[in-house]
Amino acid sequence: MTAVHIRPTTATDADTIAPLFDAYRQFYEQAPDLAGARAFIAQRLEREESVILLALDASQTAVGFCQLYPTFCSVEAAPIYTLYDLFVAPTARKTGAGRSLLQAAEATARAHGKVRMDLTTAHTNTTAQALYESLGWTLDTVFRAYNKRVAA
Repeated sequence: MTAVHIRPTTATDADTIAPLFDAYRQFYEQAPDLAGARAFIAQRLEREESVILLALDASQTAVGFCQLYPTFCSVEAAPIYTLYDLFVAPTARKTGAGRSLLQAAEATARAHGKVRMDLTTAHTNTTAQALYESLGWTLDTVFRAYNKRVAA
């Protein structure tokens, strides 16, 4: 494993995160759109609508990120984070970057008074699932997730 440094981002990091975010979206079969990725990330950061953690390798190159959205759990009547995005560049996989990002996300959630983090991943993303489970994440066997597209 290679040393990876994790740090929170600021609005000035949008250009650094955008290529990783664009690659993340492509992983989930979206068309490449670097300008759109940059605009989306810049808005989240400028509006303080999410917390983004950035993974940097020894040469200070950005190799991964995770994005946390603050929300609430009505059942627990408490604030939580949804860890919606987690991505590590293919060249940096198996270096501990993903593990470090998840551990930093947990520490951030704790520091921000969140009682839980939720995430979803593709059924076929077994590598990520193994990582999550190795860090104590549990598969929800009680609730089933649904979504519905609505026209803007």
